[in-house]
Amino acid sequence: MSQSVDEKNDHARIGRPREFDKSEAIEKSMLLFWRQGYEGTSIADLTEALGITRPSLYAAFGNKELLFRAVLDRYDEGTAEFLSGSLDLPTAREVAEGLLRGAANFHARPVNPPGCLMVHGALVGSAESDPLRQEARNRRARLREAIRKRLERALAEGDLPEGADPGALARYIVAVMRGMAVEAASGAKGGDLNQIVDMAMRAWPASKRRARHR
Repeated sequence: MSQSVDEKNDHARIGRPREFDKSEAIEKSMLLFWRQGYEGTSIADLTEALGITRPSLYAAFGNKELLFRAVLDRYDEGTAEFLSGSLDLPTAREVAEGLLRGAANFHARPVNPPGCLMVHGALVGSAESDPLRQEARNRRARLREAIRKRLERALAEGDLPEGADPGALARYIVAVMRGMAVEAASGAKGGDLNQIVDMAMRAWPASKRRARHR
């Protein structure tokens, strides 16, 4: 028996590839969440930006929250180069400055929306978005812990003065990084952000190695 036109069309739709590229969709969604925040971005905003239907978005990502988690992963990929590269630098001072300069330069890129997705995307909101705020906090905590471990090694190697607190220094670095993100969201440019780094590094404790070489 011959198929109806509608049946043929249904089979054709089923056989077609996805109408969009998933990686590109995550990239576009990241920029939208970055500019508008999680709660400020609606499903309608996302479908319009991606050029897809609501069912297609749900089929690809599950829901808005799961899409935002995929966006956070993509954002982490963008910052991974300067974060991991800085942690591998030979001295504690170079680690701190590498992290801060890297953050300053990242936030100053013209192609990036101002500020930090982690801060702007899920800092405030209703109880419904609590899991995402907790996810953002967890990711910041993991970064802070990685810095703390690296500075503990520096302390053991004599690259920080006796009595230095790696945990407090890690919190200091992360606080300056987040502060620069807020400044960038308020219009600060690369030169402004690097001045903040200059001031922060003046407060960095001198290592015993440097003291011996004076």
